[in-house]
Amino acid sequence: MSLGAGGETARINQMRRDSTVLGPMNKILVANRGEIPIRIFRTAHELSMQTVAIYSHEDRLSMHRLKADESYVIGKKGQFSPVQAYLQIDEIIKIAKAHNVNMIHPGYGFLSENSEFARKVEENGIAWIGPTHTTIDAVGDKVSARTLAIENNVPVVPGTTGPIDSVEEATKFVEKYGYPVIIKAAFGGGGRGMRVVREGDDIADAFNRATSEAKTAFGNGTCFIERFLDKPKHIEVQLLADSYGNVIHLFERDCSVQRRHQKVVEIAPAKNLPKNVRDAILTDAVKLARSANYRNAGTAEFLVDEQNRHYFIEINPRIQVEHTITEEITGVDIVAAQIQIAAGASLQQLGLLQDKITTRGFAIQCRITTEDPAKSFQPDTGKIEVYRSAGGNGVRLDGGNGFAGSIISPHYDSMLVKCSCSGSTYEIARRKMLRALIEFRIRGVKTNIPFLLALLTDETFINGNCWTTFIDDTPSLFQMISSQNRATKMLSYLADLVVNGSSIKGQVGEPKLTEEALIPTIHDPATGIPIDVDTTPAPRGWRQVLLEEGPVEFAKKVRAFNGTLLTDTTWRDAHQSLLATRVRTIDLVNIAPTTAHALNGLFSLECWGGATFDVAMRFLYEDPWARLRQLRKLVPNIPFQMLLRGANGVAYSSLPDNAIDQFVKQAKDNGVDIFRVFDALNDLDQLKVGVDAVKKAGGVVEATVCYSGDMLRPGKKYNLEYYLKVVDDIVNMGTHFLGIKDMAGTLKPKAAKILISRIRAKYPDLPIHVHTHDSAGTGVASMTEAAKAGADVVDAASNSMSGMTSQPSISAILASLESEIETGLEESLVRELDNYWAQMRLLYSCFEADLKGPDPEVYQHEIPGGQLTNLIFQAQQLGLGSRWVQTKETYKIANQLLGDLVKVTPTSKVVGDLAQFMVSNNLTAEDVHKLAAELDFPDSVLDFMEGLMGTPYGGFPEPLRSNMLGNKRIKLNSRPGLTLPPVDFEAIKQDLTSRFGSNIGETDIASYIMYPKVYEDFRKLIDKYGDLSVLPTRFFLKPCKIGQELSVDIEQGKTLIIKLLAVGEISQLTGTREVFFELNGEMRSVTVDDKTVSVETKTRPKASQPNEVGAPMAGVVIEVRSQENSEVKKGDPIAVLSAMKMEMVISAPVSGVVGPVLIKEGDSVDANDLITSILK
Repeated sequence: MSLGAGGETARINQMRRDSTVLGPMNKILVANRGEIPIRIFRTAHELSMQTVAIYSHEDRLSMHRLKADESYVIGKKGQFSPVQAYLQIDEIIKIAKAHNVNMIHPGYGFLSENSEFARKVEENGIAWIGPTHTTIDAVGDKVSARTLAIENNVPVVPGTTGPIDSVEEATKFVEKYGYPVIIKAAFGGGGRGMRVVREGDDIADAFNRATSEAKTAFGNGTCFIERFLDKPKHIEVQLLADSYGNVIHLFERDCSVQRRHQKVVEIAPAKNLPKNVRDAILTDAVKLARSANYRNAGTAEFLVDEQNRHYFIEINPRIQVEHTITEEITGVDIVAAQIQIAAGASLQQLGLLQDKITTRGFAIQCRITTEDPAKSFQPDTGKIEVYRSAGGNGVRLDGGNGFAGSIISPHYDSMLVKCSCSGSTYEIARRKMLRALIEFRIRGVKTNIPFLLALLTDETFINGNCWTTFIDDTPSLFQMISSQNRATKMLSYLADLVVNGSSIKGQVGEPKLTEEALIPTIHDPATGIPIDVDTTPAPRGWRQVLLEEGPVEFAKKVRAFNGTLLTDTTWRDAHQSLLATRVRTIDLVNIAPTTAHALNGLFSLECWGGATFDVAMRFLYEDPWARLRQLRKLVPNIPFQMLLRGANGVAYSSLPDNAIDQFVKQAKDNGVDIFRVFDALNDLDQLKVGVDAVKKAGGVVEATVCYSGDMLRPGKKYNLEYYLKVVDDIVNMGTHFLGIKDMAGTLKPKAAKILISRIRAKYPDLPIHVHTHDSAGTGVASMTEAAKAGADVVDAASNSMSGMTSQPSISAILASLESEIETGLEESLVRELDNYWAQMRLLYSCFEADLKGPDPEVYQHEIPGGQLTNLIFQAQQLGLGSRWVQTKETYKIANQLLGDLVKVTPTSKVVGDLAQFMVSNNLTAEDVHKLAAELDFPDSVLDFMEGLMGTPYGGFPEPLRSNMLGNKRIKLNSRPGLTLPPVDFEAIKQDLTSRFGSNIGETDIASYIMYPKVYEDFRKLIDKYGDLSVLPTRFFLKPCKIGQELSVDIEQGKTLIIKLLAVGEISQLTGTREVFFELNGEMRSVTVDDKTVSVETKTRPKASQPNEVGAPMAGVVIEVRSQENSEVKKGDPIAVLSAMKMEMVISAPVSGVVGPVLIKEGDSVDANDLITSILK
């Protein structure tokens, strides 16, 4: 027969009446909240009692009221504060009487040591579970307890005989006994109302703060003062006494691990306490309890100094938080004993005789709190999204509000759960606790678990030698391993993608590949048998030669190779040129093992550096160093090659020399073998900085000549003689390989033949490596001619990633060289591997530049292949997409304005930025010359003119340079690095550690030096979303559909199974939506700001007067440097604008006073939007 809720309750109550232990004393109220009422209810139910909870309005959803048979709110909503509600003596007794309560247990804290409460409970005919009110008065007051100890010849720490009322009394005590001293609240505990004062401290301030805190916490500001012991142990004895004068102890606990006098971890029994000291402490504790006519449970607390002398400090007339570990080692249910003693039972009746009480093994308790150890244990609040607790043999949990969905408020103690672990030895208990802590999964609020793990693995704790200030004295404890919270963070990203769409810059539409990409099977060319790339070791490659023989011999072996080797650029320059550098790490990792087998004959894989470095952080939310390390592990046989911008590293302007040294060393240590080092201006002084850094790091140097334009054109500035002179300078400088870098694809086949032939004739032993782009459609022919003329290595890309602005097709080059020149590659394997990249082209279709075919115009505009795609993308973002033809024409004009530069990153960016600036502002070359002193040019243009990128061949264009710089910048006439102070790496590490935590390594420092703002934004995003590099690309770029399931391997052997369940309605109050997922079978919800609604459209006035400051082009304000009413001179900065990867300072057009500033950081502005006015 089915019972309703009422019938079920009646049945349970009848069962309890039938098995009652206490007779009519069968209904108990716990005047407390959180964990301790639940603990007491459990024992009460075991004693067949009915239970009553009380709660404040703010606690109406707390677990403790649900665990009771009955629960009642204290007062009306708003009548009492959240804490004051639990201090309402008369209200609590009123509830107890109204509901026939026989007994009241106060728990700990709140009213547990309030003698008035105890007195009123008993006066109302209700049994008080605790000592009598007179005993509470006698021992709860620390001054009275101290007197009691002295009368019983129990040693105490030197201190005042009574309370002190003034600073003067405290000062006199110090004059007599010396420092250090401690000022302590006479009532209460928990570390509140305590101040340690050392010599030189302000004792008046300490006294005033202690008394004020005590009054706030306990309603009584009385304090006393005593000598403070350095490095003592805190030992407490658990006492039980009945109403007939019988007292026993349940042995001791070591509570020395404290923070600000609040216990953090407790151990029972004390590990390293000498037997004679333990016996003396236990004897003194029992003696004091008898003398005080103590009843029920209590704790006598002692300090033990470094000489093993013990001193009584206080008696706590209540149950303690840490009573659980005493129960674990003795087998005594202390709460059950409390209740039965209050009901009249004697210790003998309960079978609790001293000679029967023994200990078994050890137990450790950790208090798990919602506190952030990294922020000085600042309490955290919010909703618990995930709560998975520990369990198993020897693990006991006493929890309160630890459950999924619980709201952690700022009103109460931050403890979530007490975890107590027991074992036959201290070490077993410690290890069990470590296991239990690691097993916890708590998400939504910060916890102290990372700190507890650091504490339990500290050598001092392992040896059991902690003291009361151990935490404060051991800063290394705060070097914690924080929970990564990976699943919750990833759900946050997926939820934002569902609600707001992709945030990846440059994405147009969604990927055309909607299924998981298939990894092609490759076959042994000789036998046709499939190659198992996961279990078969990668075949020997050129990297083994390098590792075995070093860079010099490696270069000789390559030169001696009877043919021409290839470099595959698919992993870097190819996708930079075709797909805006957007290929992600996961898609490289997936194909890496296959690549190691299929292309083992490659000279190198170009896979790192250049634009891929900052784009990884800026747009893909990935760590480029992590990418390098992963790929290196998967491809051990093929040399890795990176692009290094000489004295710029991978940045866009010069850096201090030691920054380049540090960056290159990290690149080498993390997996780079070959460094293609170039300077955009072919400035040998700048180039040498990078070359020297590679030599110091032990890498392979490929010092490179940057090729620009058609050297065969009559009158060309950069002609054959120019390039041969640069080659001579490089050879004299010293290099392992000579690189020829044709960024724009303007190296015609005939030019390649002539240039390489001349170099080979002069330097027969010099290995030559040629790079080009297929922009004009002549790349295959040019690389074929280069190979035939004596080039040792040429660059190519996988077929599906080749052509146009990318490198020429690898299969086309192999076909062109077939039977004439050996390459070391198997064409069948190359084709099989390309099946993967054909899928990738579909997966990243949303970043295609929509180029239709070769562009022979490149011989006129000379835009580098990698830049062309990005320039189209930037033009679209800046609203110039419809003016692309004009932008290309203006690129040529900008190049001539700047003096006809070698156009390689970063100088190509300078030309591109100036061209877009001119198009955006409708400027002609004549306008630029005429208005040069007044215009706010992009920062990259000013950096170039200042000389931060080196000195161009033929010098800077004058007077344009002088007019552009004016008084804004100082001209540099020497290598920029010579004027830059060395980087202080330690200072940077300290700064980054203070902002982003202790896990800062050398690669973090290197990233920050290259791109400070990009790195900072990246770290903030990672903190929000976690490591997104493991998320499959189709789910990274495209929102999940409802009901769609995805698998994400976050590490080896750990997979997240995620399914989108539903998307909630928009909240009109907050503008947010709830997105619901199923994560590994558990439902999870994520709250997301809906950025698609309530978007304020702000129409800004335009600048039209000479004294008005307008935005030079569309972008986002990243910094405001001048405030209203501040005085400025002509040229002083007003604000900084960012447009894609272009930054520019908006400066004052005239001197005067700044008027109202109409923008703020983060605002989007269009070209010529009014920023402010300069008032005379």
